[in-house]
Amino acid sequence: MGQGKKAPGQAADPSVEIEARKSHYEGASFELKKGFSRLTILSMTVILMATWEALSSTMVSGLVSGGPVSLVYGFLLAIIGALATAASLGELASMYPTAGGQYHFTAKLAPKRIKNALSWSIGWIGTFGWIAFAASAPFLSATMIQGVVALYHESYGMERWQGTLIYWALIGMGTAINIWGSRLVSIVETVSLVIHICAFIAIFAVLWACTPAMHSAGFVFGTFLNSSGWSSSGVAWSIGMLSSCYVLAGYDGAIHLAEEMNNPAVAVPYCMLGSLAINGTMGFAFLLALLFCMGDLETTLNSPTGFPVIEIFRSITDSRAASAVMTTFLILTAWLATIALLASAGRMVWSLARDKAIPGYKYLAKLDAKTQLPTRSILATSTVLVIMGFVNIGSTTAFNAIISLAVLGLHVSYLVPVALMLWHRLPSRRTSLVYGPWQLGRLGVPINIISVVYLSYTTIFMVFPPYQPVTAKNMNYSSLILGAVLIFSVVYWAWKGRREYTGPNIEMHSWQ
Repeated sequence: MGQGKKAPGQAADPSVEIEARKSHYEGASFELKKGFSRLTILSMTVILMATWEALSSTMVSGLVSGGPVSLVYGFLLAIIGALATAASLGELASMYPTAGGQYHFTAKLAPKRIKNALSWSIGWIGTFGWIAFAASAPFLSATMIQGVVALYHESYGMERWQGTLIYWALIGMGTAINIWGSRLVSIVETVSLVIHICAFIAIFAVLWACTPAMHSAGFVFGTFLNSSGWSSSGVAWSIGMLSSCYVLAGYDGAIHLAEEMNNPAVAVPYCMLGSLAINGTMGFAFLLALLFCMGDLETTLNSPTGFPVIEIFRSITDSRAASAVMTTFLILTAWLATIALLASAGRMVWSLARDKAIPGYKYLAKLDAKTQLPTRSILATSTVLVIMGFVNIGSTTAFNAIISLAVLGLHVSYLVPVALMLWHRLPSRRTSLVYGPWQLGRLGVPINIISVVYLSYTTIFMVFPPYQPVTAKNMNYSSLILGAVLIFSVVYWAWKGRREYTGPNIEMHSWQ
C-alpha cells in the first residue's frame, strides 16, 4: 500500500493528473486556483468530520438504540469500514484526482453502455449527501446553543423555529467566509485544527479528573439498552450504529478540493487516511471517557437540554458555568466545520455544473473572475441549506433525518466506485488499469471487499425510522428526500442529461 509505479503492461485508460479543461461557457475558465496546501486540506478534512465533537450529539441515538454496546462496538466496526473505504477511494483519487470524485471514478470504471447514466446518478446522490452533511454541523451548533440556554433556564421551551433562525445565521457566516474571506480560509482552518485538538485535550482531562464515580468496564463494554421501540435487538443496534457512521464520514472532502492543491494524486489519499487516524483516535477516546463518566443513564438521556453530553458535563463539574464553557467549545468547532463543509459541498455542485449535469449549469459553472472560486455554486449550496432548515420546524427528529440522508448519500456514492474497482480486479476481468502513484497493490481486493460489505450493510439501515411506532413527526424522511432527488434527476436526465452529459468535463494526462 502506498506509492507505487505503473505495473508492466498496463496501458488502458490514460489517467491521472488532472487539470480543468480550458473550455468555456460564455468565456469562463474552469481552472480553479491552487490556493490550498497539504496542511490546509488535512485541517479542513479533520475539522469537517469533527468526530469527537459530533459524537457529543449523535451518541443519544446509540444510547437509545443499543446503549453503550452499540456505541463502543459500532464505532470500532465503523472505523474499520471507514479506513477500508478511505484507502479504496484514495487509490481512485490517485488515479483521477478531480473535484467530482466518486461520480468521476464511476464514469471511468463503469461499463461503457451505462457509464454516463450511472455516473450521473452517483453525482446527484453524492452531491445531495454532501449538502445534507453540510447542514448537519450548523444544525448541531444551533441546537446546542439552545441547549446551553436550557441549562440556565429550565423553563425554556427550545422552540424549533428559534433553532432554525440560529441555523440560518450560522450558514450565513460560513458562506461569507467562503466567498469574501477566502484568503483567510487557510489560516482559519489551521487555527481550527489547533482548537479541535486543544479542546479535546482540555475536555478529556476534565472528564477523567473531575468525575466523582465512574462506571465499570462491564457497563461500558457489556450493557445493551433498547428504548427505541424496535422489537428486534439487531435492528435497534444497527440503527444505533448510525451515530458512528456519521461521525466517521466526510473524509472524501479532500477529494473535492483536489483541483486546488499541488500533487493531489499523492496528497489526497494521505489527507483522507490522516484525518481518519486523527479523528478516529480522538473520537474513540472521547467516547470511552463519556461512557465511563456519564453518571446515571436515565438522567443523562432525559436531560432538559436535549443533549446528554451537556448533562454529563454538568454532573461531572457540578457547575452550570463550567458545563456551558465546555459546550461552547463544541458549538465553536461545529460552526468551524460548517466553513469546510460548505467549501467541499460547493465544489461538488460546481463539478456537476461543469459537467452539464444540473439545471442552470452555465450560470453555476462560472468561477469568480477575481478569486477563481466557484462563488455561484457556494451560494446555490447555501440556498439549499437554508431551505432544508424548514425540516426542523416540522419534524422532532430533523437531525436524525439530516444525518441519515448525509450518511446514506455519501455511503452510496462511496459504494458504487469501490464496487466497480473490485469488479475490475476480479481474475475473470482482463482490464488493464493505469494506477496513480498511491495504490493498494495486493491488498486491494481484501480492502475493497471490506469496504463494499461495510457500505452495503450501513446503507440498508440508514433508511430505517429511529423509533417505533412510526409517526409523521418521528419518521426518517431520508429515503423520501433521496427518492425525490432521484426522481428529479431521472426526469432531468430524460429531458436534457442524456444529450448534454458526456461524462467528466476534464482532460486526463498520464504520469509518463
